[in-house]
Amino acid sequence: MPALPLDLPPGSASGVGSLPGTAPLEVLPVVLDLPGLPYLPELPARGPGADMIGRAFGILVELYADLAPSGWRFAEHPGRDTRRAMSHLGQDLDALEERGEGYEGAIKVQVAGPWALASTVELRHGDKALSDPGACRDIAASLAEGLRGHVAEVRKRLPRATTVVVQLDEPTLPGVLRGSVRTASGFGTLRAVDGPVVEATLRGVIDVLAADGVPTVIHSCAADTPVALLHRAGAAGLALDLSVAGEGADEALGEFLEAGGVLLSGVVPAVDAPGGLSPLATTVSPVQDLWHRLGLPRAGLGRVVPVPACGLAGASPAWVRAVTIRCADAARRLADLGQE
Repeated sequence: MPALPLDLPPGSASGVGSLPGTAPLEVLPVVLDLPGLPYLPELPARGPGADMIGRAFGILVELYADLAPSGWRFAEHPGRDTRRAMSHLGQDLDALEERGEGYEGAIKVQVAGPWALASTVELRHGDKALSDPGACRDIAASLAEGLRGHVAEVRKRLPRATTVVVQLDEPTLPGVLRGSVRTASGFGTLRAVDGPVVEATLRGVIDVLAADGVPTVIHSCAADTPVALLHRAGAAGLALDLSVAGEGADEALGEFLEAGGVLLSGVVPAVDAPGGLSPLATTVSPVQDLWHRLGLPRAGLGRVVPVPACGLAGASPAWVRAVTIRCADAARRLADLGQE
């Protein structure tokens, strides 16, 4: 079983996290209408501090970073870039409070996971943090504590929300396990991290959140996502692009679903498709195919949460609206199929 199950009504839909645009007050009405699991979006077009890694430095406790020519680098004190990240997050929370007044139900927030941060951010005088086990532990501890505060702030802004769900974005996880994450110089690769260490680190963050009544979703749109490891770590939900995951993940995914895990299924393209959206039946067919291969009860289709294949930051506003509506329509269709 997950460390804390994710309990959503049948026919729920959501998104991955990022959207185009720079004004949170303008984009929030689109995603707050999603049934079951709307989310607080990220708007990376605002620049440094609004990207996935920058958002994390608005949340981390007593860990700071500056932008160097090579990317994010840990800093001894909070500088301009950390303050900018905190400012962006504050603006987003203000907009959530204004647009979400009176909202009842679950709400999802997203942040880079500990391994995404470790494989991206450089140490002050060295390689990426992934090269230093102690730094990896510090990142995980800071993130867990920071997320407790972030969740408390979301609850204060949306006092009638029933559940806050945290999504950890871990796109580099397969590379962390394989030893294919590039060094800061780009000329080499960092040593692989043992699976039990990766699992225990994720479990530590998930358990801290579970103790506060917060279920955790882990998102990865990469191939070879370690489904079984994430299941053992206690994830309540997995956000996966089924077109990338492949049938090789079927057995582990089946065990995860049978144990009560929730699949946030990436079934809609994240960027504008020349021919527009495919028919609704085509959108839901990957989920139906998975259920058929696994021999799962049809009733479980209603618990699947349709989402875009990845973040929508590179999409047009029109595509974002179309994809959001399609995810909601797909959720209702899967719920209907689960009752047939």
